[in-house]
Order: sequence, then structure tokens, then C-alpha cells
Amino acid sequence: MHSRRMRGTRLLRGREQKLEETKLMFRRWGIVGAKFLATVVALAILVATAGWSYISWNKSKTARLYAMPDGINEVRAVELGGVEQWISLRGRDEANPVLLFVHGGPGSPAMPFIRQHLGALEEHFVVVNWDQRGAGKSYDGSIPVDTMTLDQIVEDCLELTDYLRQQLGAEKIYLAGMSWGSIVGVHAVDRQPEWFHAYIGIGQVVHFVRSEQISYDFTREAARTSGNYQAVTEMREIPRPPYPDDQFIELVSAQRRWLYKLGGVIYDPIDATINQQKTLRTLFFAPEYSILESFNAMRGNAQSVTLLKEDMMEVDFLTQVPSLEVPVFFIQGRHDYVTPGELVEEYYELLDAPEKHLLWFEFSGHTPHLEQPRGFVRIMVERVLGWQPGEN
Repeated sequence: MHSRRMRGTRLLRGREQKLEETKLMFRRWGIVGAKFLATVVALAILVATAGWSYISWNKSKTARLYAMPDGINEVRAVELGGVEQWISLRGRDEANPVLLFVHGGPGSPAMPFIRQHLGALEEHFVVVNWDQRGAGKSYDGSIPVDTMTLDQIVEDCLELTDYLRQQLGAEKIYLAGMSWGSIVGVHAVDRQPEWFHAYIGIGQVVHFVRSEQISYDFTREAARTSGNYQAVTEMREIPRPPYPDDQFIELVSAQRRWLYKLGGVIYDPIDATINQQKTLRTLFFAPEYSILESFNAMRGNAQSVTLLKEDMMEVDFLTQVPSLEVPVFFIQGRHDYVTPGELVEEYYELLDAPEKHLLWFEFSGHTPHLEQPRGFVRIMVERVLGWQPGEN
């Protein structure tokens, strides 16, 4: 009996000792874990600070690189439709014709890209880039969502046009619309033709639903002929447009991912002056934007597509705008399957305009002005302005 009691006591003491050892071990682990976590947090802060400093340094470097001591070079806020929106103005001579770029997306600002790749235009134009409501530098979470409509953005565009006419002393201006911006541009020129010298459509949207169908068919066929099994499999899971409203963003994104890889967005994404990787780098190193505004540009793009997709799906210029009262220049990449050339050609043949031109860029996709920037500048100077080499 006594021996049993002794064994029980020893077992109890042994358990208590093991329990204390376990507690001690966990305390040690806790101390080590806390030190490890503190080290990770410190490293994360260090990396974030270094990254922030690197981005800030690059923004300053870019600003110095693109400084323009003469002429006009500024970024300013303008109230359009009751909302503060931002524009940039760059040009060697304020007396030159005004060229307004209306960016694509919707919600994809072009301010740093036009400045970086099309600087030669600044010798001949006062180049104006406008971050539309909800986009880029103009992103603001407090903008009423019910004002994020195509009609309101067209009105913003016209208000901006009149502002530029007054501020720069230009009776008329040139308007270039890119992709989504070509929807805004056609409507703006149609409503107020007397304010414009000419309209330049880059990657012109003609009939949104038919564009999506042609784009989808191209992607499936390109996937098959390339022998890309993953692309073929994933494209089979995507229904043919028009897409259900509640799946629009998801399905368009999935289709565009393969369209990009198969050459229907940018003709040569490796050698092009702009591609997905370079786009992000340009956006985050742009001196026009703070670091927060660079992040907001991505938020604005996602929000704009969501809020404006229904307006886009209604676009059919073949029936809605069969005529324009100004000279029209369509600049089209031969390999563009976002806004397919066959529809642009169809619209060109149908369109009634005092003067019209369809200009093909053979080595471009959806962004001919950025994929072949020298050719674009030459067209703008020689054809749009009407200037020829050797003339004064």
C-alpha cells in the first residue's frame, strides 16, 4: 500500500515536472516567435520604405527627364459636371493647335503614356490628356455612382472642350479617342461638331457586342491553331458573347487574358514600347501621380468597367451615328481583335463625313499609337494637320 502511494506520488511529480518543462518550452518558443515576428515586421517596413523611396526617386527622375522649360507643361484640376477632374497640358508653343486625348478603358488613364511615347507631338500641338471622372488622378470614392454614365462623361468632354477653347484661345480643337474613348469622342463630336477641327479614332469601337463576338471567335481559333491545350480548354468554358451581366467582368477578363497571349491585343508584346509589365512600371513611376493616385488608378479602372459596362453594350454606331460633320481619321492596328478592323472598315464605308480616312498600322494590335509611335506622329502631322516635309 505504501509502495503504491510512493509510486503515485512520483508519477504525479513527474507529470508536474513535465508540465513545467512544457510551459517553459512554450514560453521560450513564444519569445522566439515574438522576436521572429518583430524581425519580419521590421524587414517588411524596411522593404516598404525602400520601395516607396525608390518609386519616389523614379518619379522625380522622370519629372526631370520630361521637364519643359519653354511652352506649357502643367497638370491642373478642372471642375467638369460638378466633379473635380485632372488634365495635363504639354506643348512647345501655346499658340499651336490643341489636341485632346480621350483615354480608353473605361477608366484607363493615358496621361503618362502619351507623354512618354508621343512627346514628338508636343512640337506641333498643345497635347491635353484628361483623366475622366472616376479614373486615374480623377478617382474619388465619393463621386455619385449614378453620374458614372456614358452620357455624363460625354458632357464632361464637351465642357472640357469649351474650357480649352476659352483658356487657350482656340476656336476649334482636335479630338483623339482611344477604344472606350472613341465612344465618348464620336458622341462628343456628333453633339458639337463646330468645336472640332477633326476626329481621330484609335482602336475605334463600332458595335460593342459584335466586337466581342469577333474577338471571342478569333481567340478560340487562335488557341486551336497554336496547339495551346490550356487555352483551348479554358476558352471552351467561356460562352460566346453577349455575356450575362452578372458574369461580364469575369468572362471578359478570362477571354482577354488569352487574347493578349495569342497576339490579338498587342501585336508584339516583347518588342512593343508598351505591354502589361511596362504599363504598370510607367503608371507607378509617373510624376503626374502620387503613389496613392497610382494605386487609385487601378481601383478606378475596375470601378469604371463595372459601372459603364451596360452603356458600352448599347453602342452601335452603324445605326446610332451614321454621319459626322468633321473630317474623320480612323487609325487601326491590323492585328487588333479588341476592336476588330473589319467592323471599323464597315463603319468607314458607311460613314458620311466631309472627309474620311482609314489608316492601317500593319505591325500593331489595339494600340497603334503606342506600338508604332513614330508612324502615329507622322500621320498626325502630315495627314491630320496637312503639313508635308519641306513646307513652311
